[in-house]
Order: sequence, then structure tokens, then C-alpha cells
Amino acid sequence: MKAIWIAIIAILILAFSLTFAAYPLMPKTIVTHWDAAGNPNGSMQALWGILIVPLIMVGMTVLFAVIPRIDPLRKNYGTFLNYYEGFVLFILAFMLVIQIQVLLWNTGYMLNPNLLLPILTGLLFIYIGFLIEKAEQNWFVGIRTPWTLSSVTVWKKTHDLGGNLFKVAGVISCAGILFQEYAIWFVLVPVLVVSVYSVAYSYVEYQKEGHPKTDGSED
Repeated sequence: MKAIWIAIIAILILAFSLTFAAYPLMPKTIVTHWDAAGNPNGSMQALWGILIVPLIMVGMTVLFAVIPRIDPLRKNYGTFLNYYEGFVLFILAFMLVIQIQVLLWNTGYMLNPNLLLPILTGLLFIYIGFLIEKAEQNWFVGIRTPWTLSSVTVWKKTHDLGGNLFKVAGVISCAGILFQEYAIWFVLVPVLVVSVYSVAYSYVEYQKEGHPKTDGSED
């Protein structure tokens, strides 16, 4: 087994170990959700409240393990598989930190999620930037539009640009820690702008290749 999958399994084991160790310390109902300002606004029964994140982590691990095997373009994963598996490790580590924050909050150590969200999400966006720069055409990973999936050249141009833009979005997201009441906007706005711009860019680049327009007319 590759070292990265050993690390992934170790994170899952750690998540469940911490969860069950903390369960006896939990009140009957625990806080599981916070609003944009970092104030608690949602709760659940303790057992399900602390299990939901680890269970999602297991489900995501299975899904990410299956994706390269069912993708019709699975042969292309070989060129960026290390980055893909690194993303799996990163997203699980991200969720482990979120789970620790939930456990700490409900045992009396009220760590504001807005201290974590900007940095965690920013680092995730930066890693996504590196991932999509390396990604070859496939049906699950990257900026998948009708135009990137129809042209290798458009895929490459869009992902080169998108990779850099996601890195910028990550840096902006990290800056949200300086403005905690507005941290959610530092996360959402940059990634929405990058996503919309990347989709539009892929369409423009596809048309530059001289393909028919989507309404069936010729350029």
C-alpha cells in the first residue's frame, strides 16, 4: 500500500478515536453549526452530532478511491495521480481539523470556527490550484465544461489559468482571518469569481479554435 493511503487510513482511525474518546464528555445535545459570524446556530443529539463528520470522511474516501477506476478517461489519471491522492489526504485532514473544533467547542474550549475556516479553506484552494494545473482531461477532477472536455488545448489553457486563479483565491481566503466577522465572504467571493471566470474563459477559448457556436451558427 502506498504511503499516502496509509496516511489516509491513519487520519480516519484518528478521527474515530478522538470522537469516541470525547463522547463521554459531551452534553446530550451538542453544537454542530455556526453562522457566518461564528455564532452557534445549530445543534444535534450528541452521538450523531459527533459521528457525522467521521462518517462523511469514510464516504468521501470510498468515493475518491472509486473515481479513478470508473472514469471513462481513467488512463489520464496516471499523469496526476500523486496530486489527486494528495488532495484526498488534504481534504480528510481538513475535515479532521473541523471535527476537532467541534469536539473542543462542546467540551468547553470554544474555538471560533472563523479562526480556522479562512486558513483551512485558503490552503485547500491553493492545493486545488496545483492539482488542476496537473490534471489531464477526465470527467471528475478539474474545470469540467463542455468546451474543456471537447478540446485538449482548451482544457490545458483553462487549467493553467484556473490553477493560478485558485491559488490567488486561496491567498485571499487566508486573509479572511484578519476580518473574522466577514471571513465567509473572503472564502466564497473569490472562489465564485474564479469559477465563473474559468467557465467563461473555456467557452471563449473554444470559440477561438473555430468551432461552431452553441446555437449552431458558424463563426
